[in-house]
Amino acid sequence: MRIDLHAHSVASDGTDAPDRVVAAAARAGLDVIALTDHDTTAGWAAAETAVGRYGVALVRGAELSCRAEGVSVHLLSYLHDPHDAGLLAEAVRIRTAREGRAREIVRRLAVDFPLTWEDVMEATGPDATVGRPHIADALVTRGVLPDRSAAFASILSNDSPYYVQHYATPLVRAIGLVLAAGGVPVMAHPGAAPRGRVLSDATIRDTADAGLAGLEVHHRDNPPAQVERLGALAAELGLLVTGSSDYHGLGKPNQLGEHTTTPDVLAVIEDRGRLAVVRP
Repeated sequence: MRIDLHAHSVASDGTDAPDRVVAAAARAGLDVIALTDHDTTAGWAAAETAVGRYGVALVRGAELSCRAEGVSVHLLSYLHDPHDAGLLAEAVRIRTAREGRAREIVRRLAVDFPLTWEDVMEATGPDATVGRPHIADALVTRGVLPDRSAAFASILSNDSPYYVQHYATPLVRAIGLVLAAGGVPVMAHPGAAPRGRVLSDATIRDTADAGLAGLEVHHRDNPPAQVERLGALAAELGLLVTGSSDYHGLGKPNQLGEHTTTPDVLAVIEDRGRLAVVRP
């Protein structure tokens, strides 16, 4: 069984509609795909309708924007109650902050590049929360840069003078919110050194004490040394080990199924989650 527990649709910053993510998973030979859009569950319903059509099971989830040690951290929440008041309110707060941040980035960029807020809106899917990937797409459309990767390596990088920080939930608090909503919290790409500074062992131990369920150890952004470190930490702390693609359609080079999760880990996630996996 091939299981990929991290993918995005146009409901956040992917380029495929939610049902097309499920279709793409079928073409990639996957048996299970998780839809984990940033700070939203807006794509769940459309993805669910595609399960029977394509024969791929669906894990409903989200990827939450968090912060710890001054580092941006992403937390995957699997199988939580989408109507939980606490988690819903925090997701709204994050999405609102993302839009304010995006407007400020565009204002700064517009001083030096041919870019408007309307350009960014045209690059953003219906009901999606605008973010840096959509700004990157608008810059590509304008001919400023060749693709998203080039944008994030230059004028949209964290070290860029155009960078703007935004509100993100303190990591331990986010874990508590996910657990209260019946979800299973797994830290996304925690060894992504190419993206910037990574969390210390001590902080990861603190998150395990707070109820973190697992670490996304196998991910293209975790270098080999980080994979070894994270695997050892997971074993020490009794955390689940997952592997995922972080698929964004044409938005990133990541390919569905390039890293996968074992069936026994998925079984634990489903056992702990409030929702069931949607199966054909």
